[in-house]
Amino acid sequence: MTRLLLASTSPARLATLRSAGIEPVVHPPGVDEDAFLAEAQTRFGPLTPVDVALTLARAKSEAVSATASGDILVLGCDSVLEFDKQHFGKPASPDEAIQRWQLMRNKTGVLHTGHWLVDVRPTVAGGTGGAIGSSASTRVHFADLSDAEIRAYVATGEPLRVAGAFTIDGLGGPFVSSLEGDHHNVIGLSLPLLRNLLADLGVAITDLWR
Repeated sequence: MTRLLLASTSPARLATLRSAGIEPVVHPPGVDEDAFLAEAQTRFGPLTPVDVALTLARAKSEAVSATASGDILVLGCDSVLEFDKQHFGKPASPDEAIQRWQLMRNKTGVLHTGHWLVDVRPTVAGGTGGAIGSSASTRVHFADLSDAEIRAYVATGEPLRVAGAFTIDGLGGPFVSSLEGDHHNVIGLSLPLLRNLLADLGVAITDLWR
């Protein structure tokens, strides 16, 4: 039976797939993201936030699919927050997370998640050898946090582990006022977009239910 291989160690992405009835194989991508982006910028010039998310999602998926075999589809994802004409991944330190939140509070950003799907299934199992990618974007309205709330949140360590320094499915939930778009995308993986990518490769998302 066809399985989805998730090229990510994100607990949130794994939980999102499981909540949708999909039990993926999980494989760390082992990609040097900074080096890969630097190479991409050298080849193609400045990257937009959407470009960054999709480029890294492709790098992760292709790194894992290069050694994957069997009745498998490999999914790589990457998220970045576009805010004030910049893009943010995971903060490098608590001080950086605090500074970000002081900028973001009571304002709006856009969370972009790139998705890249590679079909490594054998031909006899319906494999196409194809690869397809796209991104989903969700507007995020941040609450007006006090400095004390920001320091307390950063002290938990959660903002250091996620793109944009916030979550909606964890301790950061109270600090996001509202969303415009797919909330799954903010968690790290857009289920509606995944369904469309699978369909483009001839696979129904219901075929992955366990």
